[in-house]
Amino acid sequence: MDFLKSIWAEITGFFGFGNLIDIIKAGDYKELLTYHGITSVLGPLIPFILVVEIIRAAFYKRFKVIDYKISFFTYVLNAFVGRVISFAMVGLCIGFFAKYAILKLTFTWYWFIYAYIIWEFSHFIYHFLAHKVRILWCLHSTHHAPSNMNLSVTYAHFFLEGPYADVIRTTICILLGVNPAMLFVIMFIDGTWGAFIHIGENIAEDARFGFLNKIVLTPSHHRVHHAKNPLYMDTNFCNLLNIWDKVFGTYVEEDRAIPIAYGISRPMKPNSFLDAYFGEIVALGKDVAKAPGLKNKILYIFMPPGWSHTGDHKMSSIVRKQYFEELEKEKKDSQSKAGSQFIEA
Repeated sequence: MDFLKSIWAEITGFFGFGNLIDIIKAGDYKELLTYHGITSVLGPLIPFILVVEIIRAAFYKRFKVIDYKISFFTYVLNAFVGRVISFAMVGLCIGFFAKYAILKLTFTWYWFIYAYIIWEFSHFIYHFLAHKVRILWCLHSTHHAPSNMNLSVTYAHFFLEGPYADVIRTTICILLGVNPAMLFVIMFIDGTWGAFIHIGENIAEDARFGFLNKIVLTPSHHRVHHAKNPLYMDTNFCNLLNIWDKVFGTYVEEDRAIPIAYGISRPMKPNSFLDAYFGEIVALGKDVAKAPGLKNKILYIFMPPGWSHTGDHKMSSIVRKQYFEELEKEKKDSQSKAGSQFIEA
């Protein structure tokens, strides 16, 4: 009996409908109009869409268990640990930095807009660093390891990434005056949308969503972010508002003529959970071990992924530059060939 209760607790914990069941049992439906009630209703939304995605994939005979392997095992390994640490870090950051805030904001609609823009800035900073500092990439790469995009990818995270991300985001927001109550509301909105933008083609083949693609970051933008195509590397770091990607020049829209290749550029053992979870840490350890001198060892830890003490860099910025140079060369060669044919004619 206790085993069945444990299983039920795991199911309600994953789908997030435990609070909703408690509200229904209590019969206090006014609670649904409160923040707690709203989060209780919307909490199960993402797991529900995941189930729909799997059912649709099975119906169209596109379902492959292997596409969900890394995400599933990551979720099981991370269960509760990363979440508990994240909550603790958020609380510590609020308690420590609140007294140093440069502003004291009230919970009003206009300050909420300001707060969300600041939140997106803090998210951009965390996310940018996660791609540009190798030790942080070791934590973030687990999320990029799956070679297929589907909603389960939102659960694929190294357990320490959430706490590190929340330290950066919470600290920036609190120092810039974001009210803690507003911060928690924003975190809920951001978490829900941040999960939704991982939907795969079994839910939406073309995920640009019409005019919304010009206003917010859609699943199409996030598919670009997860791509290892040189054209798309290290782009679209924001989550909902695209303002900071446009400010810092990292905003890129999906070109439907270019098939997206998901995953990370490092050769991986196909669909290996252990390689997805620990592979980048192992690779960093090997590079540090073989690097000559203390300076190079430290640089391997803090320089971008792909940096090499030999000068043979494979950083995304260089890969993208080479890609555009090759495109330009092909364009000029094509124009030159067309010109020669015209003269001969």
